[in-house]
Amino acid sequence: MSIESEPQVAGDLVKDHTLISNKEMQDSLENKGYGEIHKKNFFLKPFESLYLLYCDKLELSKGKKKITFDSLMQTCIKNNEDALTKFLIYRDLRTRGYIVKDGFGFGSDFRVYERGHFKEKGAKYLVFSLIEGKQEKIGKLQKKIEQITQMGKEPIIAVIERRGEVIYYKISRINFLKNKENIDMQNFKF
Repeated sequence: MSIESEPQVAGDLVKDHTLISNKEMQDSLENKGYGEIHKKNFFLKPFESLYLLYCDKLELSKGKKKITFDSLMQTCIKNNEDALTKFLIYRDLRTRGYIVKDGFGFGSDFRVYERGHFKEKGAKYLVFSLIEGKQEKIGKLQKKIEQITQMGKEPIIAVIERRGEVIYYKISRINFLKNKENIDMQNFKF
């Protein structure tokens, strides 16, 4: 999916979400995997708004004031310290042609649909982020992986390097069999 194919939209900032009032724009966005209805209104998530601003496909305002990418990023970071990380991953996945929706628990940041299967099948991947240099407990990581695989989804770790580059690792569970033979160490010659 190229940036040119993204819809041109206008919206109003409500906290850190974007309200899209125009029904035609809502339909166009929804068909491309953006936004969701909340209390009968159509909203873009902060990372979606940031992406569309970044691509120059969104005119965002609050009252009569025009909102820029930088000012929205500052607002988003105040509400969620991981806003930049989510934006970097979202932008990377979108530019690779994937439809990306908000994650649903298990510490996942995003649900990612196979290309061409949005609205036909559920998300195939659950992506969660790790920032290079930030510590994560292995037990917590293992629990996330188990929960995701039990759902029939593929867990993907998106590692954000210090330069902002995103590298993906597909994770799978492996069971090691216990060695049942007692090995007599004296029989080994070194």
